[in-house]
Amino acid sequence: MTTYTLQDGSEIPAMGFGTYQLTSDRPIRQAIDAGYRFFDTASLYETERILGTAIRASGLPREAFVIETKLWIDEMDDPATALDRSLRRLGMEYVDIYMIHWPRETGYLDEPWRERDIRTYHALEELVAKGKVRRLGLSNFLPHHLVNILENCTIHPVVDQMEIHPGYSQEAAVAFCKAHGVLPMAWSPFGRGEAQATAGNAIIASLAEKYGRSPQQINLRFLLQKGILPIPKASSEAHIRDNLGAFDFELDEADLSLLTCMPQTTWLGEHPDFFIPTAKSNPANV
Repeated sequence: MTTYTLQDGSEIPAMGFGTYQLTSDRPIRQAIDAGYRFFDTASLYETERILGTAIRASGLPREAFVIETKLWIDEMDDPATALDRSLRRLGMEYVDIYMIHWPRETGYLDEPWRERDIRTYHALEELVAKGKVRRLGLSNFLPHHLVNILENCTIHPVVDQMEIHPGYSQEAAVAFCKAHGVLPMAWSPFGRGEAQATAGNAIIASLAEKYGRSPQQINLRFLLQKGILPIPKASSEAHIRDNLGAFDFELDEADLSLLTCMPQTTWLGEHPDFFIPTAKSNPANV
């Protein structure tokens, strides 16, 4: 698998494997066998434990993997405790990337999110100094959220994970990240809801036929050619391996433009400034 070079000079696999809503470590083990080495989880997902189990069962050294996890909104006042819980569930001594999962708690204009984000990020920097975290990242941070961190941080965030896919390409946010040395990552790279994986979209379907590829590979290739690291999730071995087929072909410039300019489709609807998350972390998930 090819790699991206992060702002600190380290390299990361150009495609990750998502664990959201997985209930078994079997897909993770299959992904490891297929060649995936970068895995994304979060305290909110409650998949840290099965990820750690699969990593240990692989027989490969911990250093062979890039492990990324996130702290949720209601853990932001005590990141050290949140990380310790995540490390216990993972069965690891450190994580490669630790992220703030969501920039805002409410959609109210007077919410003090800037102060809370800075305070939390400074606490994450202390965890890097303690050796429990190798790099820092952000999730669902748009440019105005991200600049708040960039203007107040000591350790530069290396990644920003957002919903990105054809039909919701977030051009402004992606461009801002790249201009400031932050690698954009794509969660939900196939879209959500009806027409899952945007396979029902006529443009995606026509390009899949043109290139002799699956709709999923078209989506992933779009992201890779735009310098975005996709994090697909798959629960079947066939789909796990199919996704890796995005590396051995290229979309021509006209088709890349066509996908970039698609009308908005299969957007989950969770905007960081207006969507109020109701999910809570589960500290009992030790």
